[in-house]
Amino acid sequence: MHDPRVLLDPATDAVRKLARRGFTLDLPALEELFSRRTAVIGQTDESRAESNRLAKEVGAAARRDEDVTAARERAKEVKAHVQELEEEQRKLAAELEEFLLGIPNLPADDLPDGNSDEDAELLRTWGEPPTFDFEPADHVAIGEKLGIFDFTRATKLSGPRFAVTRGAGARLERAIAAFLVDLHTDRHGYTEFNVPVIVNRPTMTGTGQLPKFEADLFRTGVAERELFLIPTAEVPLTNLHAGETLTAEDLPFAYTANTPCFRSEAGSYGKDTRGLIRLHQFQKVELVRFCTPERGAAEFEALLSHAETCLRELGLAYRVVKLAAGDIGFAAERTYDLEVWLPGQQRYREISSVSDFGTFQARRAGIRTRAKDGTRGFANTLNGSGLPIGRTLVAVLEQNQQEDGSVVVPPALVPYTRFKRVNPDGSVGE
Repeated sequence: MHDPRVLLDPATDAVRKLARRGFTLDLPALEELFSRRTAVIGQTDESRAESNRLAKEVGAAARRDEDVTAARERAKEVKAHVQELEEEQRKLAAELEEFLLGIPNLPADDLPDGNSDEDAELLRTWGEPPTFDFEPADHVAIGEKLGIFDFTRATKLSGPRFAVTRGAGARLERAIAAFLVDLHTDRHGYTEFNVPVIVNRPTMTGTGQLPKFEADLFRTGVAERELFLIPTAEVPLTNLHAGETLTAEDLPFAYTANTPCFRSEAGSYGKDTRGLIRLHQFQKVELVRFCTPERGAAEFEALLSHAETCLRELGLAYRVVKLAAGDIGFAAERTYDLEVWLPGQQRYREISSVSDFGTFQARRAGIRTRAKDGTRGFANTLNGSGLPIGRTLVAVLEQNQQEDGSVVVPPALVPYTRFKRVNPDGSVGE
């Protein structure tokens, strides 16, 4: 969420910046609402001071045995007026907050123009996409032939866009998750958390999923309690510190969690309907970092390198792209995507997004900082996928497929799978 004074400052150039991401900021409406609230705050303070003064005068007059009937009546009138102003102040504050909650973050100036993945800027590639002496299959064909996927029974259980893995497939998923968590905790310095995957409305609001993306969320509840299934562990990990003040000198904090994630994928039907690419439920290892705003750029590069290391350790060819201003998430000021090569599609596909939110999320969630010299501010939050388990399995299967239908397991995963190959009949071996 934004400080309205920053948006109203001509130096911010908020209207132009938000227009780059396709958002029209009604600056006159914001200015009128902010001015009304400011005026009411001033009136409330003045009336409250008058009420306090009158109360003292009535008390002093009463102690002198003077007639205070008229003074008391005036004091009651002023006190009632203070209560009216306080109620008006609360209404305007709520109206202003609702207005601000709908405004996305300002995109960084160096992002390319555009609103689709076709407008992204290619930054670098790593690894050579594998070549084959045969027509490479996609992960669905590979997995079904090996007998490690069962989409038919998944649909029977829950409907479309769910998956069942079995045997070596389930073992590979578990191995990928364990490898990634170990990598981030042992080598990258992240603290592992086990967090709730069902959260309340303030938690969803803190990271920017609500109110804008309510249609994309799975909602549930118990009795009068309204709850939401998380779309990513970014939500609970970031909100661990909601309403808290962090000691600036203790930062950065680096958190990770492996959780199920739930997304309705509203508006995406017809795209990626086969396989593991776009599911309603999937597993993901998430990375979240907290720092001071001055450290934001450096922490972004560190987080990006941690996500890239996952792919490099698995030997998966990928590229890094800088998303266009109109294609970044609601809360982000910049996002880089890691796109892994999928031979079955003969194209790069997004496997991780790394985003810097500046102080946007921290303002919404009330995550403040205080330095030892007394300087106060809001934390800078960042997050990235490190990595989604299903899409990583897709890339492992497709990039390591063999002509006989078998799949070679990346060496980094062998200590976790305890097998080096999935044979054409779905059995495992050396």
